[in-house]
Amino acid sequence: MDATLTYGLGIGLTAIFAACGGLLLLVAFQGRAPKATQSIFDDRQRGTLFLFDGEALVDCTPGGRAVLSASPAPGNAWSKLMAHLSTAFPQVEQYLARLPQEGAITLEAEDADGMPLLLKADLRGGLTRVSLIEPETAGSTPGHDPMVHRAMTEELGFLRSIVAQAPVLAWRERSDGAVIWANAPYLLKAADLLPTGQDLRWPLPRLFEKTASNQGASGQRQKVRMPDGAVMWFDLVSMPDGTGRRVYALPADSAVQAETTLRDFMQTLAKTFAHLPIGLAIFDNHRQLQLFNPALLDLTGLPPDFLSMRPSLLAVLDSLRDRKIVPEPKDYRGWRRQIMDMERAAASGVYEETWNLPGGQTYRVIGRPHPNGALALMIEDISTETSRTRRYRAELELGQSVIDSMDEAVAVFSETGALVMTNAAYARLWGHDPSDTLSTGGIKALSEHWRTRSAPNGLWADIADYVSTTGDRARWSGSARLLDGRMIACRFTPLAGGATLVGFSIVAATPDTPPALLNAERRRA
Repeated sequence: MDATLTYGLGIGLTAIFAACGGLLLLVAFQGRAPKATQSIFDDRQRGTLFLFDGEALVDCTPGGRAVLSASPAPGNAWSKLMAHLSTAFPQVEQYLARLPQEGAITLEAEDADGMPLLLKADLRGGLTRVSLIEPETAGSTPGHDPMVHRAMTEELGFLRSIVAQAPVLAWRERSDGAVIWANAPYLLKAADLLPTGQDLRWPLPRLFEKTASNQGASGQRQKVRMPDGAVMWFDLVSMPDGTGRRVYALPADSAVQAETTLRDFMQTLAKTFAHLPIGLAIFDNHRQLQLFNPALLDLTGLPPDFLSMRPSLLAVLDSLRDRKIVPEPKDYRGWRRQIMDMERAAASGVYEETWNLPGGQTYRVIGRPHPNGALALMIEDISTETSRTRRYRAELELGQSVIDSMDEAVAVFSETGALVMTNAAYARLWGHDPSDTLSTGGIKALSEHWRTRSAPNGLWADIADYVSTTGDRARWSGSARLLDGRMIACRFTPLAGGATLVGFSIVAATPDTPPALLNAERRRA
């Protein structure tokens, strides 16, 4: 039993090894077999042939590939071929459109050099076959393809015209800086710089400094001074080319003029802002400092070298906080959020705030947006103005408290008759607060109010005329009786600036006043 199992196992292993050997031999024979070509036309195929399925290219000869690669027209292979053939056969697309009806067409024409050219097209098995033939070279050797030569010649002429008509100076130089080739604009510019009566000769003259082009870095800016004194600027772009290099000189006159104009404008702004007492800082759309004036240094104490490094807006505000130039916040995170809110508010043109500094100074900070997202920050020291306003307000409050302590009712009118000031005695006497009700009416409204609260008297009309009179006026006095029977003495005193003071005092009855006089006064009231 064991022998039978061993015998069967040996036969199985032998079969497996035989199968593996056969596979290895098959792979080896396939590796030696010649590879199938990817094109139905080999490299020895002469002529220019194309196979199309509709407008999709199926295959073409090497000459056809050269024609398609030389065609500058965009699009697919059919569009490139039609653009190439239309120069010799203007209506080639209309003729090819009749292939389904006619089956084959033949067109004759002459190329740009006057050489005859033959185009044959036929429809076979749903595929369009297009061939280009020169009759005079139909029997040439297989190694020479006139269409490929024609395509290469056209491409070479096209490239030469591009280089010759380029609006830049281009030249080639060796490692030692000698110019060994130059395009037409370079030669014309070099000829303009030659002395009168001298022609170009080999080696070609250099237009730019040798050190500039030898550095090999792009973006160098060099100038050329013409014989008439004019200066032309160029940006040099250098590229390695074997042992030498290719150099291109791009005109930069407009860029230099724009930079000069911008520099002059910035200098003008700097000189203008230098005399402003308001600190000015202008940030670009990336919130980097671009311009500042000396007043900003005086108001903030920021060092000039720090501002010259063009810090960001947040860096400037952080530095101001370190110097206690901004109000001290309760927490730093809240202050940072406030700063971001300030930036957004200033960008929309609505930021204006007063900073009361720990040192007792008061700054007005204004943020204004500028075009292209720029931001202008203005800092003004209003400490003097604020202190003056506070002092004026304190003086007004002191003056008001002084006249409020007087027993006499006082009303002060301006030159135009508007009510300026009253005291507490006035409010008690006449029973109203003129600052809330009658201040807008002036002397006319108040005199009418006095008339309604007193006995008939022509004094009130005279008061209105006296207050409204301009020029020199004498002091004047009179008396009136209120509806409750009290007698008041009125005095009218001119003040500086055309103002008028009107005072009302209650006249008390004395012991020696005759009773008949008191009764007469009551009856008259």
